[in-house]
Amino acid sequence: MRIVLGNDHAGFPLKEHVRSVLQGLGHEVRDVGTHSAEPVDFPDIAKAVSAPLRAGEADRAVLVCGTGVGAAIAANKIAGIRATVAHDTYTARQAVEHDDVNVVCLGAWLVGPAIATQVLEEFLAARFSTDPDCRRRVQMLHDMEREMATEPA
Repeated sequence: MRIVLGNDHAGFPLKEHVRSVLQGLGHEVRDVGTHSAEPVDFPDIAKAVSAPLRAGEADRAVLVCGTGVGAAIAANKIAGIRATVAHDTYTARQAVEHDDVNVVCLGAWLVGPAIATQVLEEFLAARFSTDPDCRRRVQMLHDMEREMATEPA
């Protein structure tokens, strides 16, 4: 699988572990930064991670920030992106199976290497359900995205 990896400065300490796990699982990793602990804005990283997904150059993405929350909010503003914060294996798996999530957001201040590894394994092993209810709801999300893009703010 082709994975885009991005992080802000708060996520930088966990990033190398995340990259190692992804590569160890046999995935191709594209790192869009940041590459230091110098402060950067997570919305910029969310845009950088989302661009290859939207272009079909990547299959899924991982964002690492302090809590995962800001990264998920920013990523979910981008058409075609369905991001979740996942600090446990159940959420990581179910988000893909039920909601066709393509970006997982980890909080480096909240999870250590062992939990991050387990979350990534579940996120990447999960597949979107063929259940008609799940499919209908994700289609509703696509429809909402299009409708809201044409409405005035």
